[in-house]
Amino acid sequence: MLEHIEDTLNKSCLIGLSYFTRQGEQLKQNILAGRVVKVDSEVGITVELFTKDKSQGALFILPTNLSCWFNAPKGDFHTSQTGIKITNPDYLVTWDIFQSKEQGSDSAKEKPQNSEQQWWQWRPRTQSPNVG
Repeated sequence: MLEHIEDTLNKSCLIGLSYFTRQGEQLKQNILAGRVVKVDSEVGITVELFTKDKSQGALFILPTNLSCWFNAPKGDFHTSQTGIKITNPDYLVTWDIFQSKEQGSDSAKEKPQNSEQQWWQWRPRTQSPNVG
């Protein structure tokens, strides 16, 4: 198991994200793939997402909790985006993401202070994912 966020630097990962309502109803699932390009204990783990045409991908920031990072089995994995495949990633990373406020509530109409992340609570999925 990983002990330091620095251990993720330059490693490839397949990221499984499951989104839920406040009541626990699943909204959607998304699978991303990329390589860790930067780590910061306050900001998070920055992953550059893989693209179809090998151009520079978007940056996606994960929380620094390493309890949901698991060694990946060998094989080919497909993402939610058509045409993106990762072969033999270093890690499988899984997060459950829950709405923390109703988007239609009065408090949701207030201007966000930092980003839309304030509307979601990230929970690491600490059980090794089933692949197969």
